[in-house]
Amino acid sequence: MSVEKKYLKTKPICKVKFVAPPELAQTAKKIYLAGDFNDWKYESNVLRKQKNGALATTLDLDTDSEYQYRYVLDGERWENDYDADKYIPNELGVENSVVIV
Repeated sequence: MSVEKKYLKTKPICKVKFVAPPELAQTAKKIYLAGDFNDWKYESNVLRKQKNGALATTLDLDTDSEYQYRYVLDGERWENDYDADKYIPNELGVENSVVIV
């Protein structure tokens, strides 16, 4: 699973942990996360190495929403999350990954 969700009981927020698929982590020096939540400015969300060796980042997202996102490898190559909740075509003729919270 490359997206882990933890819903807060006291706020309408979900802590969403985005974990880069291992096959992407092996091919890139740096992986970023771009999406609706950061206006597609991927530089603001770098995935960091976790204790288990995976690359991940966690964001607080509003519940009852859907967010489009993609991984950006080395600032050049855009990739989808293979385990996304669903996919939506974008204006560039490819699909974006979607997380539903």
